Amino acid sequence: MTAIKSMTGFGRAEITENNRKYTVEIKAVNHRYLEVSVKMPKKLSMFEANIRNVMKEYMERGKVDVFVTLEDYNGAAETVKYNSALAHEYMKYIQEMADDFGIQNDVRLSVLARFPDVFTMEDVAANEEELWVTLEKAVRGACENFVAAREKEGGNLKSDLISKLDEMEGYVGFIEEHSPEIVTEYRKKLEDKLRDMLGSLDVKADEARIVTEVTIYADKVCVDEEIVRLKSHVKAMKDELIKGGACGRKLDFIAQEMNREANTTLSKSGDLALTDKAIELKTLIEKIREQIQNVE
Repeated sequence: MTAIKSMTGFGRAEITENNRKYTVEIKAVNHRYLEVSVKMPKKLSMFEANIRNVMKEYMERGKVDVFVTLEDYNGAAETVKYNSALAHEYMKYIQEMADDFGIQNDVRLSVLARFPDVFTMEDVAANEEELWVTLEKAVRGACENFVAAREKEGGNLKSDLISKLDEMEGYVGFIEEHSPEIVTEYRKKLEDKLRDMLGSLDVKADEARIVTEVTIYADKVCVDEEIVRLKSHVKAMKDELIKGGACGRKLDFIAQEMNREANTTLSKSGDLALTDKAIELKTLIEKIREQIQNVE
């Protein structure tokens, strides 16, 4: 038995190693599938695929936003690069211009050094393996906190859903218990109506007609099959909640089937009390479906 998880949650972790602090924050809302968005510094962009793969280990559904920040305390990680070939090219063409115009070449070293791209600044490549080792720790730490938050909210969802299912069983039980009474009352109304119409004549003379009418009516309002299926769906949903895991899609399917049976039951309700219970049943199923949308 595994825990039920909500699709909403938040997780955060910080790791500091080798004079670098990595901060990872994860937040999510419900979604039909797993959709991961990663925002991180350009220096860490090569690890996006790695991060996505780690995410898949901890979650199956949800719209997930991952925010990664890096604070590097190692000082400027840049070096000066001298482009000798380009400097020679500059001097070659400057001398050629001097010869063409018959003027003195007065370019000094300080001037040449300021020509574009003679000197450039280049980032010193960091050790990727070293970066990923620490970043992965931060990512997994945030994921674990994120899952813990989801499981806590999932536990609340589970308790609420089971409570609603218990209430739903009460409505189904009421409908099951009182449905036969509708047919009995309908027969009594027919007999009373015949007595009013026939006066002192024996109502038993029209017993065959009464039986036929009652049978037709009983078939019209019978909800035995719907009751059996509703009970089955309630049990199936409880079993899935107890079993746990990523059961949101299956729960949503069961809720759709519940709604179908509740609609049929409502359409067959031939009594005000049963109609009220069928409406309450449908309202409760809608609440259950709304809650289920947030189950992973």
